[in-house]
Amino acid sequence: MKFLITGLGNPGSKYEFTRHNVGYKVLDALADVSNINFSVDRYGELSEFNYKGRTLILLKPTTFMNLSGKAINYWLQKEKIKIENSLVITDDISLPMGQLRMKGKGSDGGHNGLKSIQEFLGTNKYPRLRFGIGNDFYPGEQVNHVLGNWDESELQIIEEKIIVANDMICSFCNIGIERTMNFYNKK
Repeated sequence: MKFLITGLGNPGSKYEFTRHNVGYKVLDALADVSNINFSVDRYGELSEFNYKGRTLILLKPTTFMNLSGKAINYWLQKEKIKIENSLVITDDISLPMGQLRMKGKGSDGGHNGLKSIQEFLGTNKYPRLRFGIGNDFYPGEQVNHVLGNWDESELQIIEEKIIVANDMICSFCNIGIERTMNFYNKK
């Protein structure tokens, strides 16, 4: 059984340490602990490993956030993976810093990456792991917040929560979304 695990972000060193790139950070950490590397392929950087008899294909789209759906749609079709066997890791300003929530569907909440995915897939019913980046910004400063770099206090929280996020990814692939949500969303 195959799974497509997509971490949303923007390519390039300019965005590497921004809050918007937390999806990339989560996948980089999962690749590190799995001793695998990413290679450049069509519409993204990809890596792959096996976990409990399942193949996890990790995707960091290089289409920039606003066209994330193009990369996800391409790799779902190429690898013949069902939408329910895909998981999108995304930053979320509506969640407090470091809070993690898995959902099976939902609105884009004004997030351009999720908006693109919904447009390309033709549905809002796809699994996602929302990673809280908080909303500690003045009105009109949302773009500066999400494209801003993590500060030292945030980095401590983020590093700990990335480990939990990776546990949630593996749980999703092993026991499914419902049981994973029941266990982790209560924390």
